[in-house]
Amino acid sequence: MVSGARTSALDLASLHDEVLRWYAVSSRDLPWREPSCSPWGVLLSEVMSQQTPLARVEPIWREWMARWPTPADLARESPGEVVRAWGRLGYPRRALRLHEAATVIAQRHDGEVPRDQTELRALPGIGDYTAAAVAAFAFGDRSVVVDTNVRRVQARLVTGLAQASPAMTRAEVALAEDLLPDDDEDAATWNVAVMELGALVCTARAPRCEECPVSARCAWVLGGRPAYDGPPRRGQKWHGTDRQVRGIIVQALRESTEPVRREALAPGRDEVQVDRCLAGLVEDGLVEPVGAEHYALPGREEAAG
Repeated sequence: MVSGARTSALDLASLHDEVLRWYAVSSRDLPWREPSCSPWGVLLSEVMSQQTPLARVEPIWREWMARWPTPADLARESPGEVVRAWGRLGYPRRALRLHEAATVIAQRHDGEVPRDQTELRALPGIGDYTAAAVAAFAFGDRSVVVDTNVRRVQARLVTGLAQASPAMTRAEVALAEDLLPDDDEDAATWNVAVMELGALVCTARAPRCEECPVSARCAWVLGGRPAYDGPPRRGQKWHGTDRQVRGIIVQALRESTEPVRREALAPGRDEVQVDRCLAGLVEDGLVEPVGAEHYALPGREEAAG
């Protein structure tokens, strides 16, 4: 059970019922939530949606599932083509890690996404969160799934804070575990229901408390919705950063069927920064030098003229 003075009054049975009933009628219709979706489809959705809005993820996810419906299908593709198909989802290293994970699944797990969380975490690019999410959403197993949305809902509902701390704490994970319903199937649904509540209603900047199914028991609402007064929450810069330049370089290579000359990769950008970004992309395996002056996505065999 949930412990602590601030949580002792929670009626978990009613809380679970209210959130699960809300999710049943208010959740978004997403293809990876369909009962027919394979564990591979769930794994793809979880990796693709990290730090990326679901509206951008869904069309790419559908393309990937049509093109590579199994891990073995993706493993047979060249890494460069996988990066090209990643489009503008951002953080293209995720595409390479998915390709590597698919290769491991095909070679070591008979082409089937493993169910065990330890085996899931052993896959390239799969951390604690993704392993727990795949176990819950693909297999219906009992696991603790804690993302940014879950942390924010818990902070408001239970602890009465406007926002969660900048970094996840052990206490938040322990609280998420204590809040799980006893029934394993309900626990799996609860995980995604709380995530959905945070994404659609209990949002970071403009929470719609009037639409929340549990606002009457929310410690933050009952406390007068006090402003966040914790450690500063710094947003990520974008314009002019190495991350932006790396994205420009990778996009230029995606759009070309031939290796691209170095000066055409990010024209107008500081050359020292471009060289630094190129070196990092090569080290990460996202870009390959072709001859002395050209670059291409990995796994391509064309030679520069």
